[in-house]
Amino acid sequence: MAVDTPSQSVAKAAGDDVARGRSRGTGSHRGAPKRSLSTHWYAWAMVAPVTVVIAVIIGYPLVRGIYLSLTDANERNVARSIGVNQIPATYEFVGLDNYTDAITGGQFLGTLGWTIVWTVSCVALTFALGLGLANILNRKIAGRSAYRLMLILPWAVPGFVSVFAWRFLYNQDNGLLNKVLAGGGIDAVPWLNDPTWAKISVIATNVWLGVPFMMVALLGGLQSIPGELYEAAEMDGANAWQRFRHITMPGLRSVSTTVVLLSTIWTFNMFPVIFLLTRGGPGEATQILVTQAYKFSFEVSPRDFAQSSTWGVLILVLLMVFAAFYQRVLRKQGEVW
Repeated sequence: MAVDTPSQSVAKAAGDDVARGRSRGTGSHRGAPKRSLSTHWYAWAMVAPVTVVIAVIIGYPLVRGIYLSLTDANERNVARSIGVNQIPATYEFVGLDNYTDAITGGQFLGTLGWTIVWTVSCVALTFALGLGLANILNRKIAGRSAYRLMLILPWAVPGFVSVFAWRFLYNQDNGLLNKVLAGGGIDAVPWLNDPTWAKISVIATNVWLGVPFMMVALLGGLQSIPGELYEAAEMDGANAWQRFRHITMPGLRSVSTTVVLLSTIWTFNMFPVIFLLTRGGPGEATQILVTQAYKFSFEVSPRDFAQSSTWGVLILVLLMVFAAFYQRVLRKQGEVW
């Protein structure tokens, strides 16, 4: 009878383990969904209604929008009813022609350029002001709670109310801002009637609306930084700027990356401020991508549903590309997001 050497026994045992591992692995992968469903059936039951609602509310309009962007659908050739008469749809499939026309046309690129300027300006100013106010409120000052409450107020007021208030302030004839300027002997400023001033006005309004969120988020991040780090740095002779650069900013990195991404997406699609304040005017000076897409569907004649859907899909693609690029940059910097 042959007796295995120790090395042969080890190799045989390893081979058996590998074989059993493959068998278990195959079964595990195949049976994982079933075991997960049987084990966590209650969680699946709780998630299912939300999933269905999201699929209906978001999924159907998204698929419908993508489909319409591949057609020449407009107000005159979609299915509609006139009295008791039902008129069938006559629009046709045109493939990627709408995307080609949009990307190669001057209107989309021009609007995209201003949208990028609008987004970068608003996010940069909002972050800078929010960080400054958060640093001030993180210190022990008299009336800190009252200051926090007042600074959060713009966030608590409904957006459309705030925008209408700013529209009243910007009124060229009776607005409070021009009244103050007139008191100082300065001519009235056409805040919403001049392209340059209109752009400055919408940026200022959006920054005013966005600072409270940024301030609260960054204040929470500041309060999570251990105070011992500042004390140790101060004992080592670090000045205020060095403490801010080497302790505050690294400590806020995880919070900052999240709020910057959210603020970018929100600002890129900030419909209420542009629409309620200037409606994209004067002319097309303050028109951003999302308000232009709305204009195609509800303001031009005939209403161009295909073009509006095309712009909507392009907006989605641009934001997805930005989010993917942003995530890649963070991973290169060692951030997990």
